[in-house]
Parts: sequence; structure tokens; C-alpha cells
Amino acid sequence: MRRVIAYLQLSRPLNVVIAAGSVLVGALASGLLRPDLPVLLACLVAGLITGGANAINDVFDVQIDRVNKPGRPLPSGRLTRSQATAFSVMLMVLGVAISPALGLWGLLIAILVVLLLVAYSAWLKRMPLWGNLAVALAAGLAFLYGGIATGRPGPALVPACFAFLFHLGREILKDAQDEVGDRAAGARTLPAVVGVPAALRWAGLAFSILIAATPIPHLVGHYSLAYLIIVVFGVDFPLLYVIFSSQRNSSPDHLGRLSLLLKVDMWVGLAAILAGVWV
Repeated sequence: MRRVIAYLQLSRPLNVVIAAGSVLVGALASGLLRPDLPVLLACLVAGLITGGANAINDVFDVQIDRVNKPGRPLPSGRLTRSQATAFSVMLMVLGVAISPALGLWGLLIAILVVLLLVAYSAWLKRMPLWGNLAVALAAGLAFLYGGIATGRPGPALVPACFAFLFHLGREILKDAQDEVGDRAAGARTLPAVVGVPAALRWAGLAFSILIAATPIPHLVGHYSLAYLIIVVFGVDFPLLYVIFSSQRNSSPDHLGRLSLLLKVDMWVGLAAILAGVWV
């Protein structure tokens, strides 16, 4: 049982649920009345690939996690690197194997995301900004994947773009939180190269562009007033708090709390999109 729990922690279940939920929201934003089989399969593909990518990320980051997150399954010794690698490959291969049920684009995007996230863990994470862009792109593609599952990818582009900006800012903030361990391991993340304060300004820029963009779908008549109310008070105000609070206090503990706040804010953003389409 202890090993099963370690495997679950390795996959980061909350991130898996967020990935599957993003696909579902992309499908619902495209006008789907209820989840059908292709959408459920798309959610499953996204969840499997995300879990596998999280596992392989821990394999490559075991030295960093010994400093930043010693309680994780690998640095704590509850799993070996070979066990984690086999688990990761199994999940990602299974996800890609299911994806042809969604058509050619479903297969191609699944393969692209797998390659992107493996490249992130192996190389891109240790390069300034490129790793952040890779994760943000994968997050945005989850919404587009939901639209592809319904045959109407166009409407899913709005939440996909919002997700890209949101995750870009959050990933930079997380790198700022982990800067000590990353620098010790020789990773050239954006905070390690330009410094934590400057990197947090980059994160603030991504969040500011997102805040400026969020009213547009309502103003052009695509999303309802309910969307605007939820997104302004439930997403934009917390993002403003994160921008200014991170500049005042950039300690790892505080940035960790802000990262958790942003994870909660993701769910509010998903609710805003659904309200915009269906309320």
C-alpha cells in the first residue's frame, strides 16, 4: 500500500485532475451539452500523459528535489528511479495508444505533448524561459484537445490562450520558489539567470496581459455577464494580489503559498468559462 501511495504521489493526482478538467472545459466551451465517449477518452488521454510527464519530471529532478522537496517519492527513497521511469513510460504509452480514437489530430497532439513534456524535463526546464513556455503550451493544448474531441476546436482557443498565459506566469513563479535548489543543481532557469525579482516581474507581465485579456470574450459577445463577474472577482483580483505580493515578499515559503493560491484560481477560471458559455 505504501508503494501504491508513492506512485500516486509521483503522478500528482491534482495536476492529473486539472488536465482532464481542462479538456472537459474545452469541450463544453465548444458547445457540447454533455460529455460523450470521445470527450471522456480525451480526458483520459490527458490524465495519463500528465501523470506520466509528472513522473518523468521527478526522475530528472531527483537531485533538485533532494534540496527543494525531500519528501517526494524519489528523494525520500520510497521509489527508485527505474521504477518511476517504468511507471512514467507505461502511462504515456497508454495515453498515446488511446489517442487515435480521437482521429489524426488527437494522435498528433498527444504525441506532440509527450515529446514536449519529456523535452521539458530532460532539457528545457534548465534553460531560461523555454521550459516555462513548454509547460504553458501543453496546458493550453489541453483545452484545444477538448474542442477537437467535439469536432469544434475554434471556441476552445479562448480558454487555451488564457491557460497559456496563466501557466506561463505560474511556472515562472514556481521557478522563483525553487531557485536555490535549481541553482545548486546547475539549472539555468529564468530566476537563476536574471535573479528572482526580475523573474517575478516577468511572471507579473504574463499575469497582467491575462488580466487585460479576460474581459474581451464578454465585450465581443461570446461569453455571458456571469463569466465577467466571476473572472474579474475570482481570477483577476487574486492575480493582482499575486503580482504585488510576490514583489513585496519573494521568500520561497511565501511564493509556495502564492503558487497554491494560483492552483485554486485555476478552478475558478474553469468555472468562469463554463458560466460564460452556459449561464
